[in-house]
Order: sequence, then structure tokens, then C-alpha cells
Amino acid sequence: MATIGFIGLGNMGAPMAANLAKAGHRVIGYDINANAVQALASAGVQPAHSAAEAARGADVVITMLPAGEHVRDVWLHQGGLIEAVKGGVPLLIDCSTIDVESARTVTEAARVAGFEMLDAPVSGGVGGATAATLTFMVGGAETAFARGLPVLQAMGKNIVHAGGPGAGQAAKICNNMMLAINMVGVSEGFLLARKLGLDWDRLFQIASTSSGQSWALSSYCPAPGPVPAAPSNRDYAAGFMAALMLKDVKLSQAAADAVGSPTPLGAHAMSFYQAVVDAGDGAKDFSVVFRWLAAQPRQ
Repeated sequence: MATIGFIGLGNMGAPMAANLAKAGHRVIGYDINANAVQALASAGVQPAHSAAEAARGADVVITMLPAGEHVRDVWLHQGGLIEAVKGGVPLLIDCSTIDVESARTVTEAARVAGFEMLDAPVSGGVGGATAATLTFMVGGAETAFARGLPVLQAMGKNIVHAGGPGAGQAAKICNNMMLAINMVGVSEGFLLARKLGLDWDRLFQIASTSSGQSWALSSYCPAPGPVPAAPSNRDYAAGFMAALMLKDVKLSQAAADAVGSPTPLGAHAMSFYQAVVDAGDGAKDFSVVFRWLAAQPRQ
């Protein structure tokens, strides 16, 4: 079993670190929120007082941070993790969802310093992190992927090598842009059905076995009723917050602008999620876009 330094113990990082400890790894955790570190003591995660302390002597160092600037800072600047791990040969893994350029910048800095690094963002939300059923979209060298696979398997169910450095981030932002668009489409369909006098359960029965079927419909239906486990039946309690979906769709639009790829539906979805966040529902599940749309007048 490996010694793993884990930096970033928020809603996603905490259960991921706990699952690594549950699998028998020695996990040393750090977060700027000291309470988050202490809360994991009962799960077997040892506390560190800094990111560098968590990383020193580790076989694997994992970060799970909010945005690209945090990742660059922790690995390259004030956090200085790449400098902190010199003298060893740990595998470096960043599981944050960030821009492709930041991922490639940090990976190149690691390579120059003599380390292998993976960008490995996840899909599956807090529920997947808790149940260790996350999907990992992994970018990096084949050798690094082979080293990281047993560790990632302790936290996830589907681990896919997407390609070279940055490919994991590219896959994540494309996937989430498609999901955001799809969720808006499913919401519009169910709202139209109600206006036309069609029962939501009947529409679900038909669409979930027809060409309108999708994950956003069958597993996460935004209309209350048809899928009992969906956030729509819990006042849109977050599995994946609307504010995080907005962040990811913004990343997709920045990437599309950089390479000149047309994403008009992605841009529309971004505007909807911006409105949801502006309305005060950023902490709700992203399927709350259904409720926001329901309140809009016909244009």
C-alpha cells in the first residue's frame, strides 16, 4: 500500500481521501480549513499542517482544488509542492477540474523537475465520491497512468486514459458542457409537457425508453416525481452544485474561444446557469435550472 499526500479536503476531496484510507493506504491530508482535516481523523486520514508537509515523503501526491489558479499556486508558487517533493519519485495527480492550459503548465513543470504527473478530473458528484464510483478522465503518459491506476481504482469505478497531458481536462469540460445542454433540454421538454396537459410520469415512461432518453432524464430527472432519488425530489439538494456547473461550462467556452470551435448551445447553457447563480441558487443542484426555467415568461 502507498503513502498518499492529499491536498484539498472539501466536499469531493474528503470522501475521496477517506476511501483511500479505507482501501488500506496511509493518507496524510491537508486543507486550508483545519476543521475539514480534523473531521477526517475518524476515517483514518492523518492531519498535516501544510500542503508541503502532506506531500513530503509520499509515494503519490493528489490535489483536489477549486480552480486553475489554486492548482498553479499550490504546485508552482506559494504551496510549492513540486519543490517540496524533490528528493523522492512520487507520482503527482491533480483531480481538480481546471482549464487545459493550467493542467499542461503544471504537468510540464513537473516533467522538467523529473516527475510524472496526471490530470485526472472526475465525474459523479459527491455521491460518487462517497461511494467510490467516480469516473476519472485521465491525461498523461502511459507509464504514469499505469502507476496511478491502482490508486484511482480505490476512489472510482471507471478510469479512462483520455490521452496525453491536458486530455483529462479536455474530456471533462466537453462532457460537462454536453450535460449542461442536455439538462436544459430535458427541463424544457418537461415544462412544455405540463403546459400541454401531459403527465410527467407518462412522459418519463415514454421518453426514457425512446429517442429522448439520456442520463439527465433517466437518472437525474429535473422534474419532481418520476425519479425518486433525483435532487428534484429533495428541493434540489446538491449532488453537483449549479455554481460548479457554471464554472465548467465557462471553461468549455474559454476553450472553444481559444481553438475556434462553435458552441452556440454551450453559450446558451452558460447564460442560463449564470442566471441561476445570479438568482441565488448556485448552491443548489444544477438540475435546479428546471425551476428557474419554469419561472421565466415566454419570450
